[in-house]
Amino acid sequence: MSLGWPWALLAVLVVPVLLLVRWWLMRRRRRLAVRVSSVALIRAALPGRSQWRRKIPAILFVVGLLTLGLAAARPKATLTVPASSTSILLTIDVSTSMCSTDVAPNRLTVAREAARQFVRDRGDGTKIGVVVFSGIAGLLVKPTTDQDTLLKALDALKTSRGTAIGLGILTAVDAIAEINPDVPPTGVEVQDPGSGSGEPPADFEPDTIVVLTDGANTQGVEPATAAEAAAVRGVRVFTIGFGTTTPSPMACTGKQAGSWAGGGPGGGFGRGGGRNPRIIDEPNLQAIAETTGGQYYKAESADQLQEALDDLPSHVAVVKKHVDIASWFAGAGGFLVAVAIGLSLWWNRVRAPR
Repeated sequence: MSLGWPWALLAVLVVPVLLLVRWWLMRRRRRLAVRVSSVALIRAALPGRSQWRRKIPAILFVVGLLTLGLAAARPKATLTVPASSTSILLTIDVSTSMCSTDVAPNRLTVAREAARQFVRDRGDGTKIGVVVFSGIAGLLVKPTTDQDTLLKALDALKTSRGTAIGLGILTAVDAIAEINPDVPPTGVEVQDPGSGSGEPPADFEPDTIVVLTDGANTQGVEPATAAEAAAVRGVRVFTIGFGTTTPSPMACTGKQAGSWAGGGPGGGFGRGGGRNPRIIDEPNLQAIAETTGGQYYKAESADQLQEALDDLPSHVAVVKKHVDIASWFAGAGGFLVAVAIGLSLWWNRVRAPR
């Protein structure tokens, strides 16, 4: 449990003040009782109260005030969001470098089959969406539990020139914003909860992004900029670097070769800070994961890629969120104070003589 307004705990100082006032009044009453002997005789004639009847209302009253003071500090409980509230945006690189045959038969085929297996394994109500990117990015399937629709979309993946990792992340963020009202779209300015500290947010949304790429960003928004946009919205980005550094020929089937998203002049080799776009840009992928609170995976084979995807649910499905429970403490504190006052009035009532 954490506190939203810890300084408000100063409100509990009223409790020792009240106890001091009560002690002073009790002491003053005893002095008066000694001076006025008739009052003492009257009290002696009345039926006495047991010790516990005198103490219980006072104890309940003090506990109630302490609880109200804690409520003023805005306590927050850390809860785990169930898997059924989660959506995962598979953001897949379909640049021409995915035709590389260093992972047989080629990277795109292996990535497609791993993604298909990932979809088939999700039977817990998790929604999955598909975003693809090359020179530009596009949403193929909105988050859904319809596995047939997802599998058909994955079977129809086609390559094109360019690698816009940043645009892929922003497109996935916007897809999440359409189904989660707590996530503003990328066109809306959001205040950085970390005040520019560069640290990932303390609270995460249940929706996450998984970026699978085999190269380096060549055009569009810089990945670091896109990662910051995801981080301030509490959206984690898990990154997978897929492929080896072994030179290999490019070979895609006629069905896989396409131009759904032309990269424009310079296509796959226009930018990227001098990096070979066919080689994984691990520093950038690691930085994306660290900035957003995700995790980076490196996969150089079909088995390693499948292991990376199989490991994701253990991180994605367990999302901790801070929920304000101040109202619970305020209600409990008010109830205890009311009970204390009620018991005190009931047990101290003066019965008329018969």
